[in-house]
Amino acid sequence: MKRLILATRNTHKVTELRAILADAGLGAEDVELVGADAYPEIPDVKETGVTFAENALLKAHALARATGHPAVADDSGLCVDVLGGAPGIFSARWAGRHGDDKANLDLLLAQLADITGEHRGAHFACAAALALPDGTERVVEGRLTGTLRHTPAGTGGFGYDPVLQPEGETRTCAELTPEEKNAISHRGKAFRALAPLVRELLG
Repeated sequence: MKRLILATRNTHKVTELRAILADAGLGAEDVELVGADAYPEIPDVKETGVTFAENALLKAHALARATGHPAVADDSGLCVDVLGGAPGIFSARWAGRHGDDKANLDLLLAQLADITGEHRGAHFACAAALALPDGTERVVEGRLTGTLRHTPAGTGGFGYDPVLQPEGETRTCAELTPEEKNAISHRGKAFRALAPLVRELLG
């Protein structure tokens, strides 16, 4: 069985990606999906790219080289219209410390406190990359458009999910079930597009 490394130590993301890839036809009988936490000796990759695609490819290539197995990685974030697309690639460290979801969310809401509803457009963006040990690479992108609530709602998901209300929805991403979120999310769209490429390249 082929082993495919998911280049993240975020357990929420590993669970989400497993579900998305399985839904796209890459189940446990096809490929063994393993998170980067299975390789604690491999250091985290510095996200020095200036786009989501560059960062996703950096992480995927680093894991593929270090493990000798194909690797998939994503880089994703929230792009707010009135902030010119920020936080963007800095979404996970918007408040200064990487991965502090509450601080990031609090800072963003404070920055947008005076912005009225019609100007609170935003989207989640995701670039999903596949890299093979021989240097072969593929990258695809997905997006989920919506508006930002003034206050968080919901306990599901992670990151900025409690404040983004997808177009056509009355709930935030954090109020959707995991299945509902995966069906429309930026990450779901990107990895569903990547799944046939993984199948093709892994044989």
